[in-house]
Amino acid sequence: MEEYFLGVDVGSVSTNLVVMDEDLKVCEKLYLKTSGHPVDTLKNGLQSLSKRFGSEVGIKACGATGSGRQLAGMLTGADVIKNEITAHAVASLKIAPGVRTILEIGGQDSKIIFLNDGVVSDFAMNTVCAAGTGSFLDRQASRLDIPIEEFGGYALKSRNPVRIAGRCAVFAESDMIHKQQTGHCNEDIIAGLCEALVRNYLNNLAKGREITGPVMFQGGVAANVGIAAAFEKILNMKIIIPRYYDVMGAYGAAILAKEQVESTNEATCFCGFDNISDDFEVKSMECKGCSNLCEVVQILSNGRPKAYWGDRCGKWSALSGRVGAVSRT
Repeated sequence: MEEYFLGVDVGSVSTNLVVMDEDLKVCEKLYLKTSGHPVDTLKNGLQSLSKRFGSEVGIKACGATGSGRQLAGMLTGADVIKNEITAHAVASLKIAPGVRTILEIGGQDSKIIFLNDGVVSDFAMNTVCAAGTGSFLDRQASRLDIPIEEFGGYALKSRNPVRIAGRCAVFAESDMIHKQQTGHCNEDIIAGLCEALVRNYLNNLAKGREITGPVMFQGGVAANVGIAAAFEKILNMKIIIPRYYDVMGAYGAAILAKEQVESTNEATCFCGFDNISDDFEVKSMECKGCSNLCEVVQILSNGRPKAYWGDRCGKWSALSGRVGAVSRT
């Protein structure tokens, strides 16, 4: 039986899955819209992988990451659960060992990661303003009646990019409308928007810190050639866009899972594809045990509690059944 490693990245916009072989080669990847239903989306993704590989595949280890990593770890029986910063850094270093800066822009948030000698030295995340994220670009492409796949290409055709206010999604959109009303062509407006969003990203996340190459650009927005070109223009350097730019978190989770089981020589805790039909339910409750009033997330399987998280004191999470996760950071 062939053996593989599974990485799962559950985010607010997308749920990504990667199946990797012993040589760290990605054999299959899925990029699915979460659509507000992470449990159903993850189950559908696992079912798709099960049909793709059949009974001839064995998952030797499973890793989970993303904002929904605790949920993903519970559903899959992950061997390791890690935050997105670690997962993205590990994946990037495998592809480009000397990478010094990672630019990541997803559907609703963005982050920047600084590395020194292969170790994360600093990072910053932006989850407040939507300007520059995938959802904002999708909305602008729809408003201009341009397929999102072609949106960035318009920027490359620009001869005279206009100046767009990019500090806020609302201001950027109103400025775009104003530029349209004054007769500027779509190519110049879109090029100006891409440059404005890159300036906004660097101002909000880098905050004056030096961007040192090699630089890698990943996340769903890395597919936008206009944003990529704007980064290269403003940073005055070439940037690396990895082949699996859209699932780098899941890829990193798979690598971490492989390292974990090989270092401990223990069998995987992966539940297997057969358990994905279980009736999982997510509920939240407010703990009134102290003044913190924590919102505790509860996972139920077939009506029975399986795991808790979200409490600051550990009162509830200590009751969680073992899901095999060696780290919850």
